[in-house]
Amino acid sequence: MSSQQARPTRQRILDAAEQLMRNVGLAKVTTKEIAQAAVCSEAALYKHFVSKEELFVVVLQERLPPVGTLLAELTADPGGRSTVECLVDVAREVTEFYASTVPITASLFAEPALLRRHRDAMRALDKGPQKLLDALAGFLYAERRRGRIGPDADPDAAAAALLGACFQRAFLSHFWAVPDDSAALDAFARGVVRTVAEGIRPAL
Repeated sequence: MSSQQARPTRQRILDAAEQLMRNVGLAKVTTKEIAQAAVCSEAALYKHFVSKEELFVVVLQERLPPVGTLLAELTADPGGRSTVECLVDVAREVTEFYASTVPITASLFAEPALLRRHRDAMRALDKGPQKLLDALAGFLYAERRRGRIGPDADPDAAAAALLGACFQRAFLSHFWAVPDDSAALDAFARGVVRTVAEGIRPAL
């Protein structure tokens, strides 16, 4: 038995899926190719995952920056950090998350039929890109209830503005093939959060 085969089947499948989704694209890769790369049968793959879409969701949840977990923790309790400090953490994680997902999902938009199928599957799984927007807005609504942002602040608009800036940053880093270094990403996160925070801070 090879060292690869000695590893748990589920782990091999996720490793293969992540690599192929990055290199081939979500639209093009098949479960048969993932199973072959994972050195298992397609039937074995379906014992762990009901569809390619579910496999994609698990790759996002387990192999990419854990944005959802971070937002859930912040919504429950910011842990003594200011709203700005929390949002800087979010901006860094979200930008890295988007940078990881762009190569995986971009191919979907070239094939409308596959995009529709993927969209329907995401709805059935109660997943999708809007969940991140909802989670960030949820954190900001919680901050508004705590009195840490202005009572007239619009959490939905603030969340959309922040995520939109993070997505553009990630997209451009791929388009120009200039990945973020840690210092540049930190400066971006602080700058964009400072701009958004100006619009939602409590009135003096």
